[in-house]
Amino acid sequence: MFFLLSKILGFIAFPSNAIAVLCGLGLCLMAMRWRRTGAGLLTAGIAALLIFGYSPLSNVLLLTLSERFPAWHFDGHEPDGIIILGGSIQPPLSVARHDVEVDGAAERVIGGLELARRFPKARVVYSGGSGHLIDGSAREAPIAGALFERLGIAPDRIVLETESRTTAENARFSRQLIAPKPGERWLLVTSAYHMPRSIGVFRKAGFDVEAYPVDWRTRGWIDAWTPFDRLTTGLACADTAVHEWAGLLVYWLAGRSDALFPGPRPR
Repeated sequence: MFFLLSKILGFIAFPSNAIAVLCGLGLCLMAMRWRRTGAGLLTAGIAALLIFGYSPLSNVLLLTLSERFPAWHFDGHEPDGIIILGGSIQPPLSVARHDVEVDGAAERVIGGLELARRFPKARVVYSGGSGHLIDGSAREAPIAGALFERLGIAPDRIVLETESRTTAENARFSRQLIAPKPGERWLLVTSAYHMPRSIGVFRKAGFDVEAYPVDWRTRGWIDAWTPFDRLTTGLACADTAVHEWAGLLVYWLAGRSDALFPGPRPR
């Protein structure tokens, strides 16, 4: 039920979808008797489109998320394992094309592979089932596992978690599958903007992991003052940021995260 609701409500959590609904409703009202109300909604929709599409507001929302956890630095203590969260491989396309098709979060796979080669004793866990509401037959983890083997990662190091559909399930199912021992060091690889929510649900699941953020969508706080030169670019950034902020709130209210805005802990 949580998965279904998250997909339905998540549709409106994307500003681009919300703006389209607002403008469409405004046009419908204008075509009927409520011209003033319809014109007001349409004007609000156009204003939101311009603000999210061109102003640096979208970057500010994204930066607040992605700068929460700093880049990971090796301190001489090798990790026992590496967990790579799904969301970067497109299962239906990959199955249809008989190849690995990735999206804008491909750095999750790249970062995980880099860590796997850097720390050859660490176990490599890929957590990802299918996040598709309608067709969930194709799953990420088996595709990632085959890719890792092709790139030289020993099969006995690879652990595939194939059932998760949400970030909360990533944490719960990974912990059940791995059964981490006290004192073990595990790195969590996911997009920088997604790290606060991911860390929160892993802590709630009783799995203390270290953040290894990748997929930085901005150069840093300098982008808080930089407007977008294309409407679609700004809207895409806004969709990512607002959807993630909504996820943080919903997960906290549902008791699936240990904090509203999880942050780093001193080791």
